[in-house]
Amino acid sequence: MDWKTLQSLLSGVNKYSTAFSRIWLSVVFVFRVLVYVVAAERVWGDEQKDFDCNTRQPGCNNVCYDHFFPISNIRLWALQLIFVTCPSLLVIMHVAYREERERRHRLKHGDKCARLYDDAGKKHGGLWWTYLLSLFFKFVVEIVFLYILHTLWYGFSFPRLVQCAGVSPCPNTVDCYIARPTEKKVFTFFMVGASAICIVLTVCEIFYLISQRISRSLRGVKRKGAALHSPSSSRASTCRCHHLLPAHGGEEGANLGKGAEALRASAPNLTLI
Repeated sequence: MDWKTLQSLLSGVNKYSTAFSRIWLSVVFVFRVLVYVVAAERVWGDEQKDFDCNTRQPGCNNVCYDHFFPISNIRLWALQLIFVTCPSLLVIMHVAYREERERRHRLKHGDKCARLYDDAGKKHGGLWWTYLLSLFFKFVVEIVFLYILHTLWYGFSFPRLVQCAGVSPCPNTVDCYIARPTEKKVFTFFMVGASAICIVLTVCEIFYLISQRISRSLRGVKRKGAALHSPSSSRASTCRCHHLLPAHGGEEGANLGKGAEALRASAPNLTLI
């Protein structure tokens, strides 16, 4: 896997992300991807070779190893990192779609025409929903992989001795020993802790986005109510009425106009309604 390419792609998410998402991305690359590449691969690199069982039965070591480790930790974490980081690319794709749509709109109608988007990367409309759905997807993926890891290894624990019983072709009960169980347990708890931090950050960002959307909607409702009850609207209607007075056709309209001017001259403080 080319982690540099993935990092360069995800770095563009920072342009359209909140503070919570920037912290999440830092935690992923510093405490998960970096630890995975530098240390975790080496810790689990010899897990099958050094998985020793007290039998010479051909194939028993492989069968017992597959029985206790149906999926390697290192490969499971690689899948988890891929599934967790890929939803962020949906945001970049949506922004790119908006920019392309804006470009075609400019080519068709010219630069003097009004823009489709004030800011293509601003989280409004469909982009807000895309961003929120990506957060929900990341949250679900983290929970599912933690559940799988907890179920496969009985609570993230690595015992020194495991017993392989009733598994063909192993005779009777076979004792097998895991290589460097303490070191693997430490790294497992570290990765689980980093995953838990990412879950907390994702939940915080979900609540932040929803609360921000609600407050923005409430402010919009207040502004509309203030505009409807503003005294400027009544003044505007009065002014329109004044302008409409001389607009009557024929002699009747001219007489009305003259009568209004006479009233203004005789009583300058009088206001026509």
